[in-house]
Amino acid sequence: QVQLVESGGGLVQPGGSLRLSCAASGSIFSIYAMGWYRQAPGKQRELVAAITSGGSTNYADSVKGRFTISRDNAKNTVYLQMNSLKPEDTAVYYCNADIGPGATMVQRYWGQGTQVTVSS
Repeated sequence: QVQLVESGGGLVQPGGSLRLSCAASGSIFSIYAMGWYRQAPGKQRELVAAITSGGSTNYADSVKGRFTISRDNAKNTVYLQMNSLKPEDTAVYYCNADIGPGATMVQRYWGQGTQVTVSS
């Protein structure tokens, strides 16, 4: 069993910052890619940022320059630092991790989601 537990969401004013964390625990072989998605009401879930085990990153155009994804492999944790937040960043944020015994034998796991609300 693998669990991903997120924390750090909340209510913030426009222009503010939040830091999301997601820790993986349980029967973990190796963690490959990790990432964050978000889903706003009435919209599809979309990729926000992703990071490989080697540290390569990928961002949605809408968050480039404002959000930073990082990971601590020793703690099996991925972070999302969100700066200059906008009302359109309001969504439920989900972390994911690709975990398995080998790079071609992974299963994607998801966290339960954490609400981020940007409003004055």
